[in-house]
Amino acid sequence: MAGTKKPRKAPATRKAKRTQGAEPKPRTLTPYLAVGNAAEAIEWYKRALGAREVSRNLEPTGKVMHATLKVGDSLVYLSDIFPGSDMKDPRDSGPSVNLHIYSRDINRIFETAVSSGAKVTMPLADQFWGDRYGRLQDPFGHSWAFSYPAKMTEAQKEKMREEAMKAMSGGERPGA
Repeated sequence: MAGTKKPRKAPATRKAKRTQGAEPKPRTLTPYLAVGNAAEAIEWYKRALGAREVSRNLEPTGKVMHATLKVGDSLVYLSDIFPGSDMKDPRDSGPSVNLHIYSRDINRIFETAVSSGAKVTMPLADQFWGDRYGRLQDPFGHSWAFSYPAKMTEAQKEKMREEAMKAMSGGERPGA
């Protein structure tokens, strides 16, 4: 037909490119976790923290050489621990870093992680500095902190600050 225009093809979007296999670009700082059983950890992080698996590269025996997970808008890299590596299993050596999740759904995320087997090391509660904050240790030995601004008045925060300072001056750890 004369005068009929062909429909224009919509330009590819960022989202479409990502679903076609392109891996999201890391932020300036991306944590890289060494895990005693990376395949099991990936499934736990997906279930407990809502992580999305972006990629997984295996070595010939099936161990994870490198995997990328997306948690919220951030990336986490991880791999199995290999003989000769300087990376140690935190279940043996203790956590050396605290990974921090900041989200308005902090109560739900914290409870999902706990019900999935995380150990509470600091209960989720409103804190004197103005955040709702808590800490967990995952089944793989890594330490996680969770926070979001608490709905508190300045008077409530000040009262909590005074109580926290009193506890610290007596050698106690507030919020523990």
